[in-house]
Amino acid sequence: MSHTMTKAMSTTQVNPERIAATYPLIRPHIRRTPVVETSGTEFGLDSINLVFKLEFLQRSGSFKARGAFTNLLTREIPAAGVVAASGGNHGVAVACAAQMLGKPAHIFVPTVASAEKMERIRGYGAELVVSGELYADAFAASESWAAQSGALQIHAYDQIETLLGQGTVGLEFEEQFPQLDSLVVAVGGGGLIGGVAAWFGGRIKVIGVEPEAAPTLTYALRAGHPVDSPAGGIAADSLAPKRVGELMFPIAQRYVDSVLLVSDDSIRQAQEALWNILRVVTEPGGAAAFAALLSRRYQPRPGERVGVLLCGGNTTAVDFARSAANASPSYTAGDEGSSTKKV
Repeated sequence: MSHTMTKAMSTTQVNPERIAATYPLIRPHIRRTPVVETSGTEFGLDSINLVFKLEFLQRSGSFKARGAFTNLLTREIPAAGVVAASGGNHGVAVACAAQMLGKPAHIFVPTVASAEKMERIRGYGAELVVSGELYADAFAASESWAAQSGALQIHAYDQIETLLGQGTVGLEFEEQFPQLDSLVVAVGGGGLIGGVAAWFGGRIKVIGVEPEAAPTLTYALRAGHPVDSPAGGIAADSLAPKRVGELMFPIAQRYVDSVLLVSDDSIRQAQEALWNILRVVTEPGGAAAFAALLSRRYQPRPGERVGVLLCGGNTTAVDFARSAANASPSYTAGDEGSSTKKV
């Protein structure tokens, strides 16, 4: 497909009207995730208002559930079910949606996918296949499976239905807090920022945030079209495809104000600050947007009302079993009916 055709398709088919029509279709299957408003001073950021959307509380642990349900509810699903390639979150979301709607699912992930995400995919009853080191390897394997089995391919970001579903994050956020001046959004393949930017259509400032080790949209904007980029860093299992999506790129060119790069250290510091101040736990990709503010890569004007999408929470940072083992005294049979060995 030529770039001109892609541009025409994405700008005409991914628009506020279609996003608004998608929302009531998927609403019975997703959560309306909450927002938290606070002063930037809590994080040492003076003179701004922060509004966090806690999208990591979404079904499956990330915004990806919106696109997954949109695909399964609007496309014809063959008897072979669905197949998806994913760094982790998309796979978890497709597995969740497929289980809830009674469809078989095959999920292909690379070796960089976290153990937590792989376990969640299995937990939702999908067939998990680990293939290759990077997302591009898993995607190639998923395409082969789709051709062999007849299963429907559900793309993580370069699919009209996926973009429409992710755009409902923007719709919902605006309903909850209509006074936003700007919105910072993490970028991987671009499905989230593409859908959200299409919803707002330039009415507010939309800023993309990428890890320095995975600058997919940065490279694409510099080249004038999607190109291969590095795919590494702390958020490699969620924000490091080989290149940004073709369908979202014209939307980004038109409606994304700027794209900022943040270091792995900045992302870690954002995770820690979100835990210390808000008591919420996000995965690295989920904290990347906030890292741009905390590191001062994005410096809002005084009084600016800044929306921050905390988009994913599938992480191994929390281990209650380990915490309990370290904190609890040893018990013997007869104590509360349990017998637990102290570690």
